[in-house]
Amino acid sequence: MGLAKTEMFTDQQNEIALFAKAFGHPARVAILQHLFKINTCVCGDLVNEIGLAQPTISQHLKELKHLGLIKGNVEGTSVCYCINTENWSTMKQVMHAFLDQDLNTPTCC
Repeated sequence: MGLAKTEMFTDQQNEIALFAKAFGHPARVAILQHLFKINTCVCGDLVNEIGLAQPTISQHLKELKHLGLIKGNVEGTSVCYCINTENWSTMKQVMHAFLDQDLNTPTCC
């Protein structure tokens, strides 16, 4: 597998790509939607809520945590997850600026 060569791109381009990765799988979107819906930390009912196997849910939670969009706290033998509101706000600002770029009327197509 080739290298991503992220050093070729600006910090902003890398940040946008990382945030976009969170939405690159419907399971991660479903997890984020569920966390927003319950508006509290979740400690293990995601398997029943999302309908995927525990290892699959764990991988998606790990990725969302790595991206900084959720945070987790250890409570007993489980980890409870919730939205990282500070990073979510940052992501919204970065993505809004990127997506809100004015479109020029193309003359080539």
